[in-house]
Amino acid sequence: MTSSRTTRKANGGAKATKAAQSATPTSPLATALRTVSCGELTAANVGQEVILTGWVVHRRDYGKLIFIDLRDRFGLTQVVFDPERNADAAAAHAIASEARLEYVLRVEGVVARRLPGKENPSLATGEIEVEARRVEVLNPSKVVPFPIADHVTADEALRLRYRYLDMRRDTLRKNIELRHRAVKYIRDYMDERGFLEVETPILTKSTPEGARDYLVPSRLYPGEFYALPQAPQQFKQLLMVAGIDRYFQIARCFRDEDLRADRQPEFTQLDVEMSFVEEQDIMNLIETMLIGLIETTTTKHIKQKPFPHIRFEDAMDRYGNDRPDLRFDLPLVNLGALARLGTFKVFHDALEKDGLVKGLRVPGLATATRKELDELTEFAKTHGAKGLVTLALLPEGPRSPLTKFLSPDELNDVVRHMGGETGDLIFFVADDAKICNDVLSRLRSRMGEKLGLIDPDEMALCWVVDFPLLEVIEEDGKERYHATHNPFSGMKAGEEALLDSDPLKVTARQYDIICNGYEVGGGSVRINIPELQHKVFQLLGLSEEQITEQFGHMLEAFEYGAPPHGGIALGIDRLVMLLAGGETIRDVTAFPKMQNGQDVLMRAPSPVTEEQLRELHLRLREPEKRS
Repeated sequence: MTSSRTTRKANGGAKATKAAQSATPTSPLATALRTVSCGELTAANVGQEVILTGWVVHRRDYGKLIFIDLRDRFGLTQVVFDPERNADAAAAHAIASEARLEYVLRVEGVVARRLPGKENPSLATGEIEVEARRVEVLNPSKVVPFPIADHVTADEALRLRYRYLDMRRDTLRKNIELRHRAVKYIRDYMDERGFLEVETPILTKSTPEGARDYLVPSRLYPGEFYALPQAPQQFKQLLMVAGIDRYFQIARCFRDEDLRADRQPEFTQLDVEMSFVEEQDIMNLIETMLIGLIETTTTKHIKQKPFPHIRFEDAMDRYGNDRPDLRFDLPLVNLGALARLGTFKVFHDALEKDGLVKGLRVPGLATATRKELDELTEFAKTHGAKGLVTLALLPEGPRSPLTKFLSPDELNDVVRHMGGETGDLIFFVADDAKICNDVLSRLRSRMGEKLGLIDPDEMALCWVVDFPLLEVIEEDGKERYHATHNPFSGMKAGEEALLDSDPLKVTARQYDIICNGYEVGGGSVRINIPELQHKVFQLLGLSEEQITEQFGHMLEAFEYGAPPHGGIALGIDRLVMLLAGGETIRDVTAFPKMQNGQDVLMRAPSPVTEEQLRELHLRLREPEKRS
């Protein structure tokens, strides 16, 4: 290897030596901290003097030659240290021999072509290397607690504890860059269409928005609290009353709720509100934006344009939830009256209790083993089902407990209704509607993955519409009405009278945007008539005192000519997660919390001093011990 480097020196070393002699300690090149990044040098730069700064990501010591891969945010460049080049290079070689992973170096050198056959086509800088002339250790590094590599196996808690190291990994850094590009695209898109970005308060009033508020005690007003906003909902509607007409905001929001893979206590959303619009105006705006965003920032393809519209009732019937994953088919099928055939008590009991009997046909799975079927049955039980009935359509005939309770003709009717063919496996769940739909929708997703039906590069989007305005929930042993989305959603024209006669039949002017089985946004055309809004608050069980205290400012504003208006909010974290192909929103958030809500980097939440508590007029009460 030394001889090949010597050959290169004979051809191009004279130029490098001349360049080295021309650089003096007082020249701009000698005093600059950096002249190029680690990701921009190509064969067109051969012969140029450059200064690189970055972190040591790889170091290979071959004795006389040392190779260091230097990394910064922009890429990676190979640096070669050859002590035989001149005295400065020998000194640089000595320093390089002591450098370790994640040391921060400043390297002066000359760009040279790599030796034939040593190019790296996977790198933007793979045709060249930098022949080091001088090197300076800007900062050494301790041994890192886990490898800075994309395929790191370190526990997530450890990586979040050292998040600043974790973000040096290419995948996470690229996700942060993708997030930046996505938000920039959104801002430009909204600006081009006449929207104003307006910041709304972070310290605001506690109002019921569907989750617990984060409360902030007031020092100046003892015993009173601000709340961090769950969403800028009321402010954006007030902006429409103010005549802003088209508003958007990349808004920080806060909800004190249990965490999931796609949820954090603080999150970012695109918040949008428009005046003088119908549902389709808002959906067209967002659909065009999402198509442009996906096609501009990723290489993913969109399954269907324009996005299909699915009624809430149809989504529940066909997919078991209101956020269907349309990347694959596998619909749920309601057995309806066929479930009354035969003498199968499990089906009959479910129907007598106003429940459902639904099935899921899975092609090609009839030969599943008993162990596999037992595992799927346990999966169904884990999510609340009493059990899972299976029907395997084998060439020699059906295999199922149903053969004991249904005649061959009755069983054939069920198979035809399900669209079954030889080789299929059909799952049935008989339970109340909520459990039946939930279990089968989860089973559907699991089968989609098992059968390889999901294209990771596909984005399947749809709109779910025609939600009920209200639902009944049980609270403290009593049933009451609850808004399916929020109490500000308008209702279909002509259905206002149903608020008095049959509130559960009122259809909201609500629309949710779904992508790959995730709800990425939702909105509605709002109520803008104070009397109608007041009536909805009453149906939700709010007293006159509560209505005045929590929403009086809004109702009063509506009395001053509130225009028809509507809007939407999209979860930026969840959307970028899908763009990046990540598994959790922590993959696309710079400093996320753990799933238990803790910030292990900053060690929050944390205790405060007694002095701070006194200033806020607070006294801590010990949690009640559970018996």
